[in-house]
Amino acid sequence: MKNNYDNIARYYDFLSRIVFRTAQQDAQTALLPYIEINSKVLIAGGGTGWILEEIAKRCPPGLHIYYVEISANMIALAKEQKYQHEVTFINMAIEDFNRDRSLIFDVVMTPFLFDNFSQERIKPIFLHLHSMLRPGGRWLFTDFHYQKVAPLWQRILLQSMYVFFRILCHVEASALADIEPLFKTHHYTSLFEVFYFKKFIRSAVYYKEGLVNNC
Repeated sequence: MKNNYDNIARYYDFLSRIVFRTAQQDAQTALLPYIEINSKVLIAGGGTGWILEEIAKRCPPGLHIYYVEISANMIALAKEQKYQHEVTFINMAIEDFNRDRSLIFDVVMTPFLFDNFSQERIKPIFLHLHSMLRPGGRWLFTDFHYQKVAPLWQRILLQSMYVFFRILCHVEASALADIEPLFKTHHYTSLFEVFYFKKFIRSAVYYKEGLVNNC
């Protein structure tokens, strides 16, 4: 199965900290102030679930979180976390989740999701997530930072990571894609942006423009 981290689920956070220290975690927690009270939140590809404990510490009450993760081992680890909000765990690829659009979310969170997908699959997955976010909702985006000409050390590290994860997790991508044009084309406004690990990691908050239905 493509993009499935079952094989390294128990070691993923440890490996992350060896390479990036706390940068991957800091990049995600920086976005949590943009989650408002009583929000319905979709976390697409949440990994081991450590973010659920941070949400419990930092976010307002009344959240209903849908935690969608393709790795069954990651889901098992996430269920062991100390979370306080209502969480629905869904062991499924994000592209297969909610195909009937029965669920609409106030917040979509994509932590290091798009770097897994091949170029041709990114747009359909983006549009699928876009369709589940209500007008006026917020997209919390974290990923490795696409640059036309990245520093040599970043290119070497990124390619080493792709080789490693392709072997162990069948990651389909071999290079980063530029996601920013998709947000611009589909009328998102940037509310916040921050970089980590010498601009190798980028986090951003996007506001989905359009009429807000308060009914």
